Amino acid sequence: MLCPALKKGTPVASRLFNMGTRLKRLDWRSPEVLLLLISGATALSFATWMALLNNFAVERAAFTGIEIGTLQSLREIPGFLAFTAIFVLLVLREQTFVLMSLALLGVGTALTGFFPTVIGLYCTTVLMSVGYHYCETLQQSLALQWLGKDRAPIVLGRVIAAASVASLGAYALIWTAFEIAGLDYIVVYGVGGGVTVAIALFAWFAYPRFPQKVEQHKTLILRQRYWLYYALTFLSGARRQIFIVFAGFMMVEKFGYSVGNITLLFLINYAANIWLAPAIGRFIKTWGERRALTIEYLGLIVIFTSYAFVESAILAATLYVLDHLFFAMAIAIKTYFQKIADPRDIAPTAAVAFTINHIAAVVLPAALGLLWLISPTAVFLIGTGFAAGSLGLTLLIPPRPEPGHETLLSPRVAQAAE
Repeated sequence: MLCPALKKGTPVASRLFNMGTRLKRLDWRSPEVLLLLISGATALSFATWMALLNNFAVERAAFTGIEIGTLQSLREIPGFLAFTAIFVLLVLREQTFVLMSLALLGVGTALTGFFPTVIGLYCTTVLMSVGYHYCETLQQSLALQWLGKDRAPIVLGRVIAAASVASLGAYALIWTAFEIAGLDYIVVYGVGGGVTVAIALFAWFAYPRFPQKVEQHKTLILRQRYWLYYALTFLSGARRQIFIVFAGFMMVEKFGYSVGNITLLFLINYAANIWLAPAIGRFIKTWGERRALTIEYLGLIVIFTSYAFVESAILAATLYVLDHLFFAMAIAIKTYFQKIADPRDIAPTAAVAFTINHIAAVVLPAALGLLWLISPTAVFLIGTGFAAGSLGLTLLIPPRPEPGHETLLSPRVAQAAE
């Protein structure tokens, strides 16, 4: 049975065809195609893990809000420790390291279904998360190194689209596996993780080791002139946790959504992103990071406030889809940094930024899990506060950011700080 979004003649099917045509024109052994492949493989495992998590946790491991919050905090600890990637790069090339991390992500996902207990799910989550967060850190670093500033927003949009294609396929298969074939969690987790490992092995043997354009610093770097990038990254991580942990959990706990229902929501999300993410990349290139992020955070203020008071399952699902679509706007934070950065700082700053992104992520899920037992409304209103803070910071981004003019505040002081 073919997913309706993939039927011939639909907008999603047309978008997939256009992407395939563009890929044929590219050298399949180019850095850009490797980025697309890594992005797709990462999304495949993570989509499998995420789509099944809430139902697996509730049905097999008897999770409540406390356990799900604790699990998500544990999941983010490897992200908090992402800065350690810079030390691994003393002995491994980034391209080698990213493929090893991709394989570890697949292994962690494949093992999840075999351990349907609180402790078992905690352990497989940490294993999966180590691979995922190192892979994401290194992929971001390599993208900003391999891509020119003019081309970066476009290609990063395509990277998100590639991830959406992989996720769309994963969710379509998961929906079929549970709603039609009646397969067990063990089989679905195993297939999702196993395919990711296979892709990592293929990329290891099929692609050359691409040279670095600029030798990267191999020490941790925190620069005063990057402070706005750090702040936006921190708040982005905080608001993302509320979506990932509690928006999905609300759909299951409050509105009784099944695996099939949740999977269909993800299908809608990723089908839309196949078209929207490249369009957002083009928008950022034309109109700049400040305008893109302003639109994102204004939308999120409305969405999180609506989450707090929603009583309709259909309206909640609509908010969930809109919330997910705004994630593609995060391209603008990355391209903003690329424009203001010393090229030698990209790898170490990518590692540090992932740690900053996960400072709140380690603490918030467990803390808000306790608050959830008292007031789910308060949890989402805190998300509104994070979005409002991000909006205020976004207004400090210059129309044309560059080294020496990173913010609208005291650009001469920022330049001297370097």
